[in-house]
Parts: sequence; C-alpha cells; structure tokens
Amino acid sequence: MSFNLPPNMILPVDEIDVRLDPTPHPFERDNADAIAAGWKEYSAANPALFDGTMVLLSALTYDDGRLRGVSHAVRYSTFLHWRRHSDTPDAHHAFAHAMPVSGDGALVAIRMAPHTLNAGKVYFAAGSFEPEDFVDGQVDMHRNMAREVAEETGLDLDAAQAEQRHHLISTPGGVVIFRRYHFTETADVLAAGARAYIMADAHPEISEPVVIRDAAERPEGLMPYMPALIDWHFSNA
Repeated sequence: MSFNLPPNMILPVDEIDVRLDPTPHPFERDNADAIAAGWKEYSAANPALFDGTMVLLSALTYDDGRLRGVSHAVRYSTFLHWRRHSDTPDAHHAFAHAMPVSGDGALVAIRMAPHTLNAGKVYFAAGSFEPEDFVDGQVDMHRNMAREVAEETGLDLDAAQAEQRHHLISTPGGVVIFRRYHFTETADVLAAGARAYIMADAHPEISEPVVIRDAAERPEGLMPYMPALIDWHFSNA
C-alpha cells in the first residue's frame, strides 16, 4: 500500500487507472468499534447524515502523468472516522471536481446547504466516488462528475466541452482530481438554471450557486484547496 503524491502541487493527469478491490478496506476492518462509536456521535449531532456506501483508497501513486490506485467500498461512517485520522498510512480519500466554465470565462461553484456535513463551504459540485462510478472495476471519472453535478445543480456536463486532460492536487483532506468543462452559456444563465433547480428540490444539498469571475475573488467559505484551483484556472485560460 502506498501514497506518493507530493502535497499541494497541481499536477497534470493523462492516464487514470483506479480500480475497485472487492475485499474489505483494512482501515474499516481494523477500526470497526471506533467507527461505530464515532457514527453515534456524528448522527446525534446531525440526524440528516446517512451512512451510505462510498469508496476509500488503500493505494494511490502518481508517475509522469499516470495516476494508479486501489479503492474499496466502505461505509460513510468509515470515511468520517478517517477524517479524524487522515494521517493513517494505509488509507486516503479522493474525489473528482468538474469545474464548470461559462462562455464568458467565469467559474460556477456551489455553497453547501446548512444541513450537510460541509455546511456553508464553497467548492465545485462534487461527491465521493461510489461503487456505481466503477465500470468493470475501473473508475469512470466523467460518470462520477456528471452524476454529482446533475444531482446538485441540474447542469448537464454532456452539454459542455470537456478538456482532454485532468489535473490533481493532493491535500490533507484528500486528493482532488479536477477537469474543466466549457459551457457556451454565460455565468448568469448557468447560475440562474442552477438556482431554479435548487428551488424545485425539496431537500437540496446546496444553498446557492457561486460565480467566480476572476482570480481576485475569494467568496466566503472557500474550501482550503479552492484558491489554488481558482488561481490555476485564471492563469491557464
């Protein structure tokens, strides 16, 4: 088991080979009692949380644009326990960010709803990988990104032009794998569509779209890694 990604550096990714291992994750297996106790605490504080299934990495390596890894299906409660012990050597988290770019060059991010774990935080619509994001055991990045963006904002990534290359940044909270998707619509039009979608949802995961028009903009509540992504976008237009 290994993780060799340099921290806080944006790196290009041309090949992704992250596979789903059907065996239990050692971190979940070896910490069952602590995970159960932690879940009681989390769910008591926020009854809206759901102990669903997601994936957690047991290995992730980067070499000359190639990203390779092994992941396992775990419970959400296992991930929450990992967040408290993210320095463990045998487990790590990764998630994919589609970066919606409007026709007028802005970024369209989101602010999480008050009932969510990341209440008030601003980042791009995203969610952890789930077993359904793997096809024949191999992760499908676009499948995950498109599902999460559609579920949270109603925007259709298939209607946008995806850049060929992914990028990543490794942070203490997880590895962010991101890719720009270029829409023809202006930021105002995209934001209005997302806002209408949120208003029609009885239990929305986000409270509002957040438009970022230049590198100097720093909306309140930005996740720690977001300034690096914003700066990268506007310096690589």
